[in-house]
This record gives sequence, structure tokens and C-alpha cells, in this order.
Amino acid sequence: MSKQNKGKVWLVGAGPSDAGLFTLKGKAILEKADVVVYDKLVGQGVMAMIPGHVRKISVGKTAGHHPIPQHEINRILLEEALAGNRVVRLKGGDPFVFGRGGEELELLCEHQIPFEIVPGITSAVSVPAYNGIPVTHRDCCSSLHIITGHTKKSEEAEVDYEALVKVGGTMVFLMGVTAMPKICKGLLDAGMRADMPAALLERGTTAHQRRVVSTLASLPEDAKAAGLKPPAIIVVGEVCALSEEFHWAEDRPLGTMKIAVTRPKDRSSALAEKLAELGAEVALMPAIETAPIEENTRLEEALDRIGEYSWIVFTSVAGVQTFYSAMKARRMDVRSLAGIRFAVIGTGTAKAVEKQGIFVDLMPEVYSGKALGELLARTVKRQERILIPRAKIGTEDVIRPLKEAGLSFDDIAVYDTREIKQTGIYDDSVDLVAFTSASTVRGFVKQNPDADFSGVKAICIGEQTAAAAKEWGMQVAVSEKATIDSMVEKIQELAR
Repeated sequence: MSKQNKGKVWLVGAGPSDAGLFTLKGKAILEKADVVVYDKLVGQGVMAMIPGHVRKISVGKTAGHHPIPQHEINRILLEEALAGNRVVRLKGGDPFVFGRGGEELELLCEHQIPFEIVPGITSAVSVPAYNGIPVTHRDCCSSLHIITGHTKKSEEAEVDYEALVKVGGTMVFLMGVTAMPKICKGLLDAGMRADMPAALLERGTTAHQRRVVSTLASLPEDAKAAGLKPPAIIVVGEVCALSEEFHWAEDRPLGTMKIAVTRPKDRSSALAEKLAELGAEVALMPAIETAPIEENTRLEEALDRIGEYSWIVFTSVAGVQTFYSAMKARRMDVRSLAGIRFAVIGTGTAKAVEKQGIFVDLMPEVYSGKALGELLARTVKRQERILIPRAKIGTEDVIRPLKEAGLSFDDIAVYDTREIKQTGIYDDSVDLVAFTSASTVRGFVKQNPDADFSGVKAICIGEQTAAAAKEWGMQVAVSEKATIDSMVEKIQELAR
């Protein structure tokens, strides 16, 4: 195969877990990948950034458990590149900080496969930071040492403890949980004082991070009593004592909560951003997606005679986006809508209309289809005609009051809601699942057929969504209003 036909490999550091710590360059490369080869320690937030069409290959490495050996991973990268693919090797932390990135490059270099390295934020610095431990501090240390807890040849690395003790500073041991008693003993035997502050930090940068801050002599026993397990790092040095004063991550309003967002991927950002700002670990688990109905003759006919309508009614953001996309395809602009009044179901939909340069005329106080239909029935005159571009599976609640009032309307399906075929994405590390429609509930259930839904804590945007969640035995809380802001307020209430 000629060099021009070869693909390329990017070794990309995914950071410690928090998706906010993933680099902009890493995200940009991920979005253009053909294949992603990933480790188990890559956070769910980063995994959610992988486009749906990209082929994913799990190599599932965790500390002490390598179901796919390193030489096999190297072979996978080579074969995918030789097939002409853009291959992203997504690795927890940084590829070159005990990430075996150098080993993965050897075979690529041997076959002249082009590659790039995208550094990631290493857990050696970020995990202590999220636990209020600065790895350097002018008052107590002038150096930082990152040491592996084990090597390729041995479960326990051979460390020159005497040299470490002599030079001083902060010591961070990665992948050293199982070797922790030996590490602590080695430092003590080399002359480090028994009351030197030391810490074990578990699942750093996640909502469920835990830490034990102790002394060098007591850390193994204290960590065992607390039940801390890998993935975790060991930090030894005076700076560990600062965590009592500098801790911050868990102090945020939602700092100890992992929340799954099931909205369509293109509409999840507002909720996800608000939750992240409050400190939540957000896992994007889109359960549905929307798609315009192809060859929609009814919508085309409605646009041909748009001047006959006095009202256009939108019940969702997707309806707004699809309607205006259809107008744009015909080179129609807002001048075509002169004289038409607009009604919407709630504030989110109102904002979507306002983005098109139009302010809405009617919106119910209660954001529901029933309330919107009843308000229209009281407002619209008998001689006026209504256009309702909405979902194919739209509820009858909107149009029932219109029928009862004898109003003239065209109820046109402009988009379809489809469940995303992806299974087993939910696990019990999720504290709360946010549902914004009954269809997101149904999609979530189909994605996770083996889940115990009685253990799922659901926050729902309205009673119709809540009813769907209750059908599956979920523990349900409902926001006061059918808005994203109200959902966030309810989540904060639950967190308190």
C-alpha cells in the first residue's frame, strides 16, 4: 500500500474524567475520526463527544486488568491506519505520562504510519487539584515527582526511595493502590518522617471522588478502613494537609451529583451547561433524535398558501427549527409571514422563534399542550385559520380544545422522533436521570433493557413525562414548571 493510502493515528489524552478538562484540540480531532480506540478510564462526558457514525473499539484497560494486551492494541492501531482510517487512540490522562503511548508509537513508526500526539491533563496534577491539594506550594515544597506504582515487568515498580526522600518535594504515585503498603514502608525505611501528610484520592474529578488524608504511617490502614479502591492516586507531601482548607469541588451546589441528560444531542447543551456550572458531573445519554419528514407535501402546500393563516403554533424547538429550515430551502424569509401571529408552548420554544426575528404573541402560563390549546381556543377568532407544524407523534391535548371550539386548523407533522439505538449506557454511578419528554423515557428504557428501573431516580419536566417514568417504576420528581430553569431548581432542591 502506498503511503498516500495510509491513514493516520492521533494519540489523544482524554484527561482525568471531567469532560471540561478535555482539550479543544482533542475534541476537534475526535469529531473528524473514523475510528476511536478507547480505554475504560475515559470519562462518559468525553465519550459522549464521539460522533454517532464513528466506529468505537473498546480496549478496556484498568489497573491490574488488561483483557486486551498491549501488543494487540498496537496491532489494532496499525491495521486501522493501514486501512486508510483516521484513528484516534483515546487514553485516560496523558498518553506520555505512564500511558504507554511510546510503546504504541513503535509499531506505527516501523510501518511509517503518520501520527500526532495531543497531550491531556494528567491525573497527577488535576486529581489533587480537585481535592484541594496544590502539588506545589512556595512554603513547603520546591519540586514535584510523578512515579508509577508498577512497571511492565512487575506489579510493583522498583523505586529508589532514598533518592526520593533526599530530594523531598511532593510525590505522586500513579497506579499504586495495590502497592501502597510497600510504597509507604519504602519511604519510611528511607528516613521520611512517620507523620508526613499523605493522601489517597479515588475517582478524582468525578462527582463521586473520595479522599483519605492521613499520615505516611497510617495511610494504608486508614484507606483500607474507608474502602477506597482504584482508580486512585497516592500523594505524599506537606501539601496534602492543605486539602482541609482548600477543598472546593464537593462544596458546589451539585458537586456530588452525576446527572444523565437524555435530551437529543443537539438540544442538550442548555441543560448540561446549567448543571455543569453548578458542579454536577453531566453524562450525555441522548435517548431520542429528531429528523425532518422527507418529501413533506402537506408542509409544502401550507407554505404555498402561507398567507391564508392568521396563526402559527409551535409546540417544540424542533418544530420551529424544521419549519424555518423548510422555508429557507424555498428561499422564503420572514417577510412571507407578515401579519401572522405566533403562539408557543413555553419559553424555550419562544426563544427559538425569537432567534428568527419574531416575537411571540401568545404563550400559556402553564407550559403544557392542554394549556396552549385552551388558550388558543379562547383567543383565536372563528374566521382565523391556524397552522400547527409539530411532531409526528404529537399529543391530542393541543388540538382537542380547537376542535371543541370549532376552529379551523392544519395540524401538520414536520418531524419525527426516533429512539437512538444504543444499549447499556446507564449504570448505578448515575444519581439522577433528567427526562424532558415521554419519548426520552421510552428511548432510555429501550437503551437499557437490563437496568433495574426501580432504582432510577428521575427528574421530569411535566406530568406527562412523569407518568411515563412511573410506568416503569422509577422514583419520580417533577419540576414545578415545564422549563429547563425549573428542572435545575428542582435538582438543586433534591441535592439539598
